[in-house]
Amino acid sequence: MTPDQVHFGRVDAVHAARQVALDHAFAEHPARFVNKAPVPFAKPTATWINRPAPKAVPECRSQS
Repeated sequence: MTPDQVHFGRVDAVHAARQVALDHAFAEHPARFVNKAPVPFAKPTATWINRPAPKAVPECRSQS
């Protein structure tokens, strides 16, 4: 899914629309799908255009 779909809360609607499209494809051409009806990919919890770099955790050194 695109970042704007996740950001603006359209994930459920897009996921449902994809399922409808996959159900239609399966009904029309079941031989194309090997073991079962297709399901869309899992819903993302976050998406990024440019993922921020992870912050480095400073090392703790004990003084001996």
